[in-house]
Amino acid sequence: MELLEERIRRDGVVRGDVLKVNSFLNHQMDIGLFNEMGREFHRLFGEERVTKILTIEASGIGIACIAAQYFRVPVVFAKKDRTTNLSDDLLTTQVASFTHGTTYQVVVDRAFLSPEDRVLLIDDFLANGAALEGLCRLVEQAGGTVVGAGVAIEKAFQPGGERLRRAGLRVEALAQIISMEDGRIAFAR
Repeated sequence: MELLEERIRRDGVVRGDVLKVNSFLNHQMDIGLFNEMGREFHRLFGEERVTKILTIEASGIGIACIAAQYFRVPVVFAKKDRTTNLSDDLLTTQVASFTHGTTYQVVVDRAFLSPEDRVLLIDDFLANGAALEGLCRLVEQAGGTVVGAGVAIEKAFQPGGERLRRAGLRVEALAQIISMEDGRIAFAR
């Protein structure tokens, strides 16, 4: 998606193997850009009869909510902490965070995912693939069907995307970065 790539070139900051997009994606959110991303996810997955969009807190929530307007379905987000207002009937799995360097137990109330659901996963980044793998496990526990995964930015030089695709998951990235050497970002074409 050219619009997203242009924004990454202009406002993205490379720090080692981390791409900081805080000014428009995951700290301050550009809703106009999110709207175009949501429209593109609908173009890519609109024929999949999606019944739910599933993401993981926190940075994927905004993108998922805007995309959900096009699909006209609810958004469910996996929580990284079990809170007292959740039921005891939870779907749970472990997810290692590349960005935070820690492992989370993520949870979704079983009431919000069912065997009838056709679930589209949405996230901001795909690097090592742990978050998407964890979301797939949650849908599998619920007996639902994952129809695919839409990510804003894929760091294609890391193993996650290739591994997920080899496992049979349809992954669509709006911007696919093939390198970030010397602070310069190169996109796949």
